Amino acid sequence: MEVNMNIFSGLEGLGFDGLEGFDIFEEELEEKKKKEQEQHKIQKPKIKEEDVVFDKTMTCPVCDKNFTTKAVKTGKAKLEGTDTDLRPRYELVDSLKYDAVVCPYCGYANFSRGFQNILNAQAKLVREQITSNFKGICHDGAIYSYDESIERHKMVLLNCVVKKGKTSERAYACLKLAWILRGKAESLTEDTPENKKAKAALKKEELDLLGKAYYGFVAAFPKESFPMCGMDDLTVTYLAADLGRQIGKYNEANALLSRVITSRTANERIKDKARTIRDMIKEEKKKQDSQV
Repeated sequence: MEVNMNIFSGLEGLGFDGLEGFDIFEEELEEKKKKEQEQHKIQKPKIKEEDVVFDKTMTCPVCDKNFTTKAVKTGKAKLEGTDTDLRPRYELVDSLKYDAVVCPYCGYANFSRGFQNILNAQAKLVREQITSNFKGICHDGAIYSYDESIERHKMVLLNCVVKKGKTSERAYACLKLAWILRGKAESLTEDTPENKKAKAALKKEELDLLGKAYYGFVAAFPKESFPMCGMDDLTVTYLAADLGRQIGKYNEANALLSRVITSRTANERIKDKARTIRDMIKEEKKKQDSQV
């Protein structure tokens, strides 16, 4: 606390000279400063991505070999929210980066939840068409970069096609790869010409994958039963609608949204989300019409 004037002036005649700058709250200020210093010392260190990632041991159902893959510790990734197409967003780490598991020996790849789920006939196809060409996959860092995750998600999609996975499974693999590309674009925070060019390329690839995901889910409706990729029929209908919106299939998207909004079994939460997408379509169409 600064003293701008000598409030003790006038006491010189009583024998009190040299009181200029005398601080009447010196002890309190010293105590406050000491507390702030102590609080700074005990502040928790900032948690980094590598602090919530660990090496998980898994056994490959195709070649029976053990290997380690990076995984996020349970409860360490706090959900912040979701995008309109249900992509989860986390506070500290993009957990989606760690969902694609690749066997470094034979090249079999799948998402962590369904990694062990492969039929003998499918494993045979993987050995014939994946393992015979696979040159291995390496990783030395403490975390997976987005580029490494993209590579791993592409391996999941390739395996899904080779082993003749369900149409919905291929659609889901396309969707999750699109989410990873979106995450990489969001990580390019510096506004440089290089990053702008990279973001444009990533967006183009993302939209292509979203289009494939849309086609796959719509094609799976009449021939597959629910749950589909862990989702019920209304959730998949809503998801397909938003994918349709993102690729400009507004009429098809509105038709799917109507099925959700008018459903007697749908809860209000998903109906509200569907109404939000319907409003977004209206605004996007208005914007398009104004630009014509």
